[in-house]
Formats: sequence, C-alpha cells, structure tokens
Amino acid sequence: MNDDPRTTPALDEATRTRREQAMQELSASRDAHQKKEGVTKGRRGLVIVNTGKGKGKTTAALGLMMRAHGRGLRVRMFQFLKHENAKFGEHRTLDTLAIPYEGLGDGFTWRSRDLENSAAMALHGWSLARAAIESGEHDLIVLDEFTYALKYGWVPWPEVEAVLRARDPRLHVVITGRDALPELVALADTVSEIQPVKHAYEAGIGAQTGVEY
Repeated sequence: MNDDPRTTPALDEATRTRREQAMQELSASRDAHQKKEGVTKGRRGLVIVNTGKGKGKTTAALGLMMRAHGRGLRVRMFQFLKHENAKFGEHRTLDTLAIPYEGLGDGFTWRSRDLENSAAMALHGWSLARAAIESGEHDLIVLDEFTYALKYGWVPWPEVEAVLRARDPRLHVVITGRDALPELVALADTVSEIQPVKHAYEAGIGAQTGVEY
C-alpha cells in the first residue's frame, strides 16, 4: 500500500479529465503571475459591503470579526434588525469572547406592527453607531443589516457618508444587507454581492439551529 499523499488516486474519467485541465491551467497561471505594483503596505481602514439576496452576508461579517479579534483588533457590532434580547448562536459566541454587540431593531421589518417605531429605532441605533465610529475606540465596526435603514430612508445617506469619510483612516467599517445604495457601493473599498443559487428552504427544509440562527 502506498501511503504517499502525493500519489494520484485512481480516478474516474470525468475527474481525471478535469484534473488534467486544471493542472495545465494552474501551471500556466503560476508561471504568468506577477505581483501587482503600487499596492500600499500597512494599516488602512476599509469600508466593506456584503450585499445581495443570497445567504451569508452577516455570516461573512461575523467571520471577519473573529479574524480581527484573533489579531487583537478591537471589534464591535451593531445589528439594525435584531432586537436587544436576541440570543442566536453568534450572540452566544460573542458573549464568550467578550466582543460587544447591540441589537437595535424590533425584529424583521415585515413583522413590525409599528413601522414608525422601527424607523425611530434605526435612527437611534445609527446615533449609537456614529458615536462608536467617531470615538476612536475601535478598529473594526460591523453595521449589520444597515442597508435597510438607508434604503427605507430611516437614516439619511448624506450624514452616513460624511461620517464614513471623516472616520479614523485606520478604522474598518463593514455594512451588510440587501439592496445596498449605489452611493454606498461607490464609496466602499470592497463590495461582495452574494447571490442565491440554491437554498434548502426552497425544498421545504426549515431554518437550522447553528446555521440560520
């Protein structure tokens, strides 16, 4: 028995063809690679937007928080739809890691019985987030599901833009949610649009503990 992990295993024809094509493409890409010139070094704060209709926007932001926390960065999250007493899986982990977060909403907007109150809560939440951004006490701040507050006109974009532009140049701000304003997309340094290909819910599978909440 050959236990050498570098040995090519027995492959079916389709996998073998795929492997051969990939190895040729990877070799060509490696040989042609040149390091991009003019890339800055050192710390620079980014505005990062996770948008689109697919699953994973908040999940990606949480993963980024874990990475930043592991590097000793001071992180904080403001959630604009989840209420203050929410205790989903991410909240339990953040509690364990002593990472501060705040639920600023009253649940999902389509369930709200008082949309004027929802709007007022979003504006109040933005005042708290703005204070945190301007405090200089954090290295990375997540504004989870904040795109909705902007989309619905609950928080004025010109004010948000001014705060983001005037922030500490080393501060990272991550904004998540569907339908990011074109103005926000234009301002951001990195934008990821997550689009659905397939979702278990469409097959009648309900939300799973530890996956959806």
